[in-house]
Amino acid sequence: MTGSRPRGVLRCWLFGALIALAPNLAIALETTLSAPGASEDLVDRLEETSSVFTSESRGLDTSLEILSAALSDYRTIVQIMYDEGYFSPVVSIKLDGQEAAKINSLNVPAQFKRATILVTPGRKFKFGTAVVQPLAPDTELPEEFATGKTATTGAIQQAASAGVQGWRNTGHAKAEVEDQKVIARHAQARLDATIDLAPGPRLQFGKMIIQGDTNVRHRSIEKIAGFPSGEVYSPEQVQKVGTRLRRTGTFSTVSLKEHDEPNPDGTLDFDATFEDLPPRRLTFGAEIASRDGVDVTATWTHRNVFRRAERLRFEAAIRNIGGAEDIDGRIGLRLDQPDRLGPDDNTFWSALLERRNTENYNVSVASLAYGARRTFSDRLYAEASAGFQWSDADDAYGDGRKFRYFILPFRSEWDERDSKVSATRGYYLDSQVMPFVGLSGTDTGLRMFFDGRAYNDLGTGGRLVLAGRVQLGSVLGPPPDGVTPDFLFFSGGAGTVRGQPFESLGIPVGDGVAGGKSFLGLSAEVRGKVTDTISLVGFYDYGVVDTSSFIGSGAEEHSGAGLGIRYDLGGFGPLRFDLAVPVQGDTGDGLQFYLGIGQAF
Repeated sequence: MTGSRPRGVLRCWLFGALIALAPNLAIALETTLSAPGASEDLVDRLEETSSVFTSESRGLDTSLEILSAALSDYRTIVQIMYDEGYFSPVVSIKLDGQEAAKINSLNVPAQFKRATILVTPGRKFKFGTAVVQPLAPDTELPEEFATGKTATTGAIQQAASAGVQGWRNTGHAKAEVEDQKVIARHAQARLDATIDLAPGPRLQFGKMIIQGDTNVRHRSIEKIAGFPSGEVYSPEQVQKVGTRLRRTGTFSTVSLKEHDEPNPDGTLDFDATFEDLPPRRLTFGAEIASRDGVDVTATWTHRNVFRRAERLRFEAAIRNIGGAEDIDGRIGLRLDQPDRLGPDDNTFWSALLERRNTENYNVSVASLAYGARRTFSDRLYAEASAGFQWSDADDAYGDGRKFRYFILPFRSEWDERDSKVSATRGYYLDSQVMPFVGLSGTDTGLRMFFDGRAYNDLGTGGRLVLAGRVQLGSVLGPPPDGVTPDFLFFSGGAGTVRGQPFESLGIPVGDGVAGGKSFLGLSAEVRGKVTDTISLVGFYDYGVVDTSSFIGSGAEEHSGAGLGIRYDLGGFGPLRFDLAVPVQGDTGDGLQFYLGIGQAF
């Protein structure tokens, strides 16, 4: 007997605890939602938005939380119906058979077992009167906001926004909606909407007031921004100012906020707030090819070096680690100065030291140049520079050959791709022209190079992509033996023809091979997604090199083809693995593989 008392007490205590907790125990709520006559998409939207219907996923456990969700759903559902053109809906939300709106929140049952939502849409309304007044010249209202069109709150909001934006585009920075009259005529299922606008005065840009904790000199910010003080207000100009400042890569935040009130003289001032990015950044990259070994690159960037939003970029590369050729590499330096010229222009210094060891030539290169860059838009720029280049080469034409040049490189880049690391639509054009003037007995000439790429996803949302690339190169002027080998053209390797050894195709010269004066490269890829992160690729590459400045019938050619796999790494682009074999030509044999980050082109 004495041994049973503790167990009996324990049973009584547990039973009492269960009784005490019973009103708070969560029991799954059975929910139904119906909207007779509504489309399937509308019903899905109601189900996804209703707090009661999604109470379990939202973690609503108690009866008071369920009631509160039901009361908020009346407003939510009516607004959705208005958005879809139903302006006389009837919404009923019953909890255990009682209309939620009639349940006393101070006397809520311990629990609800069933929720029934019934939405009667009624007739769909159409616009009768649809007017926005007054309108600025050339303002285009949305097509949905017109007499006879389905009336929705979204169309009304878009029309009001378009009307205000039209006035802002013509200099009326403080344009706003003054009044809005919306009358629902239920008998005719018609909605009359009249929106009255207040354009306000036409304003000019005033001052840009620099705020925030930035280490960039204010004078440099002003010169880079090109704030259009005195010009007629334009939202496009505000956007341009912000873009110019972000383009420097110095700031993590650039905010331009117009003052609430214009100045008495009709000008409008702006507050410009900045936050700086960390001044230094270090990145690494690597690419592996079966025959050429490992290429490793590192980039060190210093922002705002002299407090003028400059960007100093130091790049180093080591190539052929474990490859068939001797290890070589390069060291490059570039200093961009965005505050030296106009708002969309900057100057730069560049320097390069490079050693290239290939099967067909060895060359040491040093160069120094000073130039200017013009940015026409976020997608188009051009730059030109002037400098000197020194080259010492051993190639098929002899050892210890020296070349001294005064160079004038011109380059333009037009990038209309939807992604720089893994494009699915758009195109990319890179054009380079470089006159070179020979010094100390070196020949004079002109080097040209073009790289064009195009992408089409065939309307599949990026799941199937056709990608193509064309490369063209030409040297005009001196004979092939009168040009440094790094100006001439070879074919083969990851950047031209996969499946063929790197720069294996050139022009036969005695027992050796030299570069050609002209080059044509063609590449095609079919990229197909298997999952959201994995894609398969089939590709074919073709390369031609000729002794003359233009490709002729006797040119040397080769090709390669293969398969690849891509694993999406997000913003870094895909991890790329390609297997390729020679298809045409005798410059290589056997299977080649390539491993790197980013698409091949």
